[in-house]
Parts: sequence; structure tokens; C-alpha cells
Amino acid sequence: MSKLIAAFFLISLSLYAADDDGGPLAARLNHPNSNNANIRVDVNLTLVPVSVSDLLGRSVRGLMPRNFQVYEGSRQMPIVSFSSQDQRVTVGLIFDCSASMTNKFKTSRQAPRQLFQQLNPDDQSFLVTVSGRAQLKWRLTSDFDRLQNALMFTHPEGTTSLIDGIYLGLRELKKSHSPRKALVIVSDGGDNSSRYSLHTLTRVLVESDTMIFAVGLYDHPQSPEEVMGPALLSHLTGRTGGANFEVSSVEGLRLAMARIGIALHNQYVLGYYPPPSPADGKYHKIKVQLLVPKGTPPLLIHARAGYYTPKQ
Repeated sequence: MSKLIAAFFLISLSLYAADDDGGPLAARLNHPNSNNANIRVDVNLTLVPVSVSDLLGRSVRGLMPRNFQVYEGSRQMPIVSFSSQDQRVTVGLIFDCSASMTNKFKTSRQAPRQLFQQLNPDDQSFLVTVSGRAQLKWRLTSDFDRLQNALMFTHPEGTTSLIDGIYLGLRELKKSHSPRKALVIVSDGGDNSSRYSLHTLTRVLVESDTMIFAVGLYDHPQSPEEVMGPALLSHLTGRTGGANFEVSSVEGLRLAMARIGIALHNQYVLGYYPPPSPADGKYHKIKVQLLVPKGTPPLLIHARAGYYTPKQ
């Protein structure tokens, strides 16, 4: 299993960005043939998926290996492989259907259409609903209308077993053979009825090579779970290289879902050989930085925060 990696930074850059319909935001800084890069196949190679966006959430294209630096701990690692080629994606939808979503559910359940419109015909998705218990509403499929229809006949009720829902989503992702996997969480708060702990889930997530994206619907949170919701979602997305969108309107929700779909098909994969380490199951921190000209617009970079070595 490839190890994936590391960091969330705000950096400056003037490059080629894609808006929500894939159009240019600025001129390319580097060669246009960056999609010709290859990944070397090696069991010891650490692969680092990275997504870069501007402050409006638009994906940035046209970066080259020289625009990145990868660190494991405090040690800079040479980048030996680089790719920006698109890949098939499996993205599971984890949808909060608890009672606290009642006033938002009628409009929020329409938003996944914006995500599905950005996926390719050979991509896959599935639906897990979360209330008093997590339930797999629809298994892996490329017929995204089935998922949308399943949400239309779902009604919010009960408590929130969000962590259990994410765990169930990870189990369903194991059935997919797509090289790129992600979960998208739509929720208005935290967790109050899961069997699994956040600590257990975090380790499983990091080991699974799965990106977590979250869309938080926050409107005057009142319960302790709702107050802690943003921190929970930020923790999960930060560890896995995804992004957390906090929205307060229907339009913001739709825009966030569309940008997640675009980001899934606009990623860079950096490869490096990690330093020798014992098979002790310990966590290794990694960070990714951008090298760009000064005085250029700020960008956001998302990548995993680290990985666990296998334990013998």
C-alpha cells in the first residue's frame, strides 16, 4: 500500500488555476506538458497526493516538480517521481440524516448533484446515511442518479453516529479498485452515538490512503456536539489531505460540493524514497511546501500529515 502524506500551508503563487468550469485563472508559469510525468513503481516509494487551490477554492494546474519540496520530519527528501495525470476516482458520500438536520435537509440533499456532475463516467460512488446508526443506503455504482434518488426518500431523525458512518464508508471503499479514493462528509455537527472512537478511526483513516472532504452546515450551533463539529471535521480532513468547507447557505453548499469534485480530478502525486526506519508501527510526520515567486497570489495546499510504518 502506498504511503500518503502531509500538510496544509498558505503560500503565494501566480500559476494556472481552474475555475469551477475548468477555465483559466492565470497564465502558466511552467511547461504545459507536465501531464507526461510518470510514477516509478516501487514498493518502497512513498507517494504523496497533493491538491493546490487559490483562496476561492479553484484548483491550480501547471505545477512542476521544482515547485514542490517534501520533508519527512526535518529532513528534505528528493522528489524522484511526479505526475499530474487524471485518475479514476471512487468517492463515498457520508450524509448526516440525524434530527438536527431537519431544517436543512430538504435543500442540502440536492447538493450532491454538484459533486456528481464533476465525476467521470467510469468513476464510482456510494451512499452512507448517518443517524442513530450508520447505514449503507447504496453500494458502489457509477449510476449517480440512484444515490441522489435514495437521498430524496430519506428523512432525518435520531442521533448522530458520524464516526461509525465514516468507518462503514472505509469498509465499502475497500471493494473499489480505483487508484484514488475519498469520502465526502455532509454534516451539521459532531458525533454523539458512535461505537468507534475518534482515535481508532484516525489511525484507520491514515493507513487506508483515503482523503476526507467535509462540508459543515453551521447555523447557530447549540448542543456540545454541534459546537465541536468544526474541530472534528478539521481533524479528519487535515490528517488525510482533504479539505473542510464551512458553509451557511445553500449556494455555499453547492459550490463546495462542485469544488470537491473538481479537486478529486486535479491532483499532483509526488514520489520519494523515505529514510530507513524500523517496522515499529510509529507515525512519521511529513509536510509539503511550494517554491514559487514572491509577491504572487496566495494558495492553499492540501496533503496528508503523515503515515504509519508497518509493524512486524
